[in-house]
Amino acid sequence: MLNRLKDKRFRLEFIISIIVLIAVLISLASFLVFIEQREGTVLNDPLLALFPPINLTWLIFGLIYLGILTAVFYLFKNPDRLLFAIQLYALMVFTRIIAMYIVPLNPPANMIPLIDPLVEFFGTGKTLSKDLFFSGHTATLFILFLTAENKIVKTIFFTCTIIVGISVILQHVHYSIDVMAALFFTYSLYYFLKYLKSA
Repeated sequence: MLNRLKDKRFRLEFIISIIVLIAVLISLASFLVFIEQREGTVLNDPLLALFPPINLTWLIFGLIYLGILTAVFYLFKNPDRLLFAIQLYALMVFTRIIAMYIVPLNPPANMIPLIDPLVEFFGTGKTLSKDLFFSGHTATLFILFLTAENKIVKTIFFTCTIIVGISVILQHVHYSIDVMAALFFTYSLYYFLKYLKSA
């Protein structure tokens, strides 16, 4: 990583990417305040109607934060992949802000709130419930899967993505369409960014 940072072009791109990521995350925090005050639509999700909500908060965040730490350690050995992952995550968050603005939703009626300690600390301090379309938790782990190269690591991240995607549905934190859309958007953004960097 240190050797790669000696390259002036890479160092500049890395610094700009970090600045953009911070700006996007700050924008997200402000945007979440707005959508929590906005009324949206309650979807009739036949999948959620099949079972009562189950509290899987610790499983969800355990997999997400363990996955992020593993990815940073793993990708630190490959600076170019780390940079790509940072850029993809920033692009995903930006796209998610647009998607949530276009698709205003209210949470499922019997949801069990998913309290993210980091979002609560850096955000409003209030429990979020309307950051629905699309699932950021699922998208984050899917990014780790897409950017990993080692087959074993990819398998682990893919398994975590599926478990978290199912878990947020079981907890009724997200509609099923939120999880499916997360996979679709993230996969599309991955190839879009890959195309831009190869052009």
